[in-house]
Amino acid sequence: MKTFTQLVKNLKNDFSKLKSIKIAVLGDSATQFLTQALRGTGYEYGFDLRIWEADFNQVERQVFDANSELFAYEPEIVIIFQSSHKLLAKYNKMKPGEQGTLADSQMALIDGIASSIGSNLNAKIIYYNYSEIDDSVFGNYANKLESSFLFQLRKLNYELMQYSVSHAGFYLCEVSSIQNLVGKGVYFQTSVYINTEMVISLDVLPAIASKTLDLIAAMNGRVNKCLILDLDNTMWGGVIGDDGIENIQIGSLGIGKAFTEFQYWIKKLQNRGIILAICSKNTESVAKDPFINHPDMVIRLDDIAVFVANWDNKADNIRLIQSILNIGFDSMVFLDDNPFERNIVRENIPGIIVPELPEDPADYLEYLYTLNLFETVSYSNEDSERTKQYQVEAQRSIMQKSFTNEDDFLKSLNMVSLVEPFSKFNTPRVAQLSQRSNQFNLRTVRYTESDIEVISASDNFLTFAFTLEDKFGDNGLICVIILKKEGDRSLFIDTWFMSCRVLKRGMENFVLNTLVNRGLQKGFRTLKGEYIPTSKNGMVEDHYKGLGFVFRDGYWMLDLEAYSDRTTFIKEK
Repeated sequence: MKTFTQLVKNLKNDFSKLKSIKIAVLGDSATQFLTQALRGTGYEYGFDLRIWEADFNQVERQVFDANSELFAYEPEIVIIFQSSHKLLAKYNKMKPGEQGTLADSQMALIDGIASSIGSNLNAKIIYYNYSEIDDSVFGNYANKLESSFLFQLRKLNYELMQYSVSHAGFYLCEVSSIQNLVGKGVYFQTSVYINTEMVISLDVLPAIASKTLDLIAAMNGRVNKCLILDLDNTMWGGVIGDDGIENIQIGSLGIGKAFTEFQYWIKKLQNRGIILAICSKNTESVAKDPFINHPDMVIRLDDIAVFVANWDNKADNIRLIQSILNIGFDSMVFLDDNPFERNIVRENIPGIIVPELPEDPADYLEYLYTLNLFETVSYSNEDSERTKQYQVEAQRSIMQKSFTNEDDFLKSLNMVSLVEPFSKFNTPRVAQLSQRSNQFNLRTVRYTESDIEVISASDNFLTFAFTLEDKFGDNGLICVIILKKEGDRSLFIDTWFMSCRVLKRGMENFVLNTLVNRGLQKGFRTLKGEYIPTSKNGMVEDHYKGLGFVFRDGYWMLDLEAYSDRTTFIKEK
């Protein structure tokens, strides 16, 4: 991680080619250096953060005045930092009988802030949680006394988490864990605070900024989806081909414990939807043996979406994995204990993340914790099925090679699709796909769950959620369409994104057939599409052209009455 001084130097670089995001920063303490760190870190992430910063301690004035500079600026994201030190000052001024209400009163204020921003801006909120201060008035007894400051502070952080669960556009940035990691003496420096009102030291600002940018990146579809793992001395101690299954180090004794705990972490990632792949220089049968027969292995073959073990170049094997999964290299993380292999992959696969693992396997986990490699702003139950879906996709790829005619292959899949409007059941998945879909995404507009709920309730939109199922299994929800009514005759395709897992199955034709038929049924005569290019969606540049739309006045237009259904082997369920 770069130092604050190095981040400030980034401010002299050319931001013109980076994606711009309008950010507002509001704080009850000095934020000018935080703003510099955010902008400098934004450059590292490929973003031009155009930051408007409120004056010192002007949070409430900016938020509750409809004519304030905040609302005039119209940011996409509002970052709010209300410090523990100001909270302690508020607590100190309360009467003893009132101090037990601190958390509740502060949550009421936070709810008012969020509601005002929600009512006046279409902006997401990033709220920094509270680092701990123990004022040592009651010692350990503070944990039993509801009116103590420590009790109220911890209660407030808990209530913030609860609040974020029920408010989709409200995101917590976990800064308290940074203080736990570096220590309060590094996080907060009294001499700096007394003279400048800064409650975060310059040494810690890069970590705060990095945590914040992880969230901003995830909001903009920058998420890591796949973890690729080496085996020998990465998943277990020793070399399976030389030592044999009975002598590799894994289990509850010695260094084996480190590898077991590492595998538990990997298993948790897999459970939340991260795709696992193996890339190992090994004989495949030997490499798979521990996954099948070793009693202490946490990760099993069923947890692995793609297993590649041979003696080829690892960069080439990762390209093979990518071709099967059909996701970007920049959404992959590769872990390998060997520095030589790490460098080979870094040099040959631009965009892939290759952490510099510590030499001692006992340090793997603590190091990886600090990197926050798998940030997300959404989670749905379908995530837990992702490994199975990609395993099935590998089976489809193998089967497809046995057909010489593509139509015959598609017919053999017996594909069906359930088409439904947005509902309370599919809204979490729709929002998640909105945040994660980058390649097959015509306009790349991001929507939160609360946004989707608003669209669902509006008469101005028609919404469609498509699933896809075949004889191999259920792919789940894989395509989302939002049509916005433009008068009584025209429908504008506000959103069209689709999972790349189902490319070349004729899903585009099935979707368009559905849209045209539904549009005609409701009396519409024109479908209007738009392609907004990004660095990742070049694959759909000719999407509308290929479907028969005509480009006119900056948009792609389709006459519904002149349309003939396109060929597809997908049937509606």
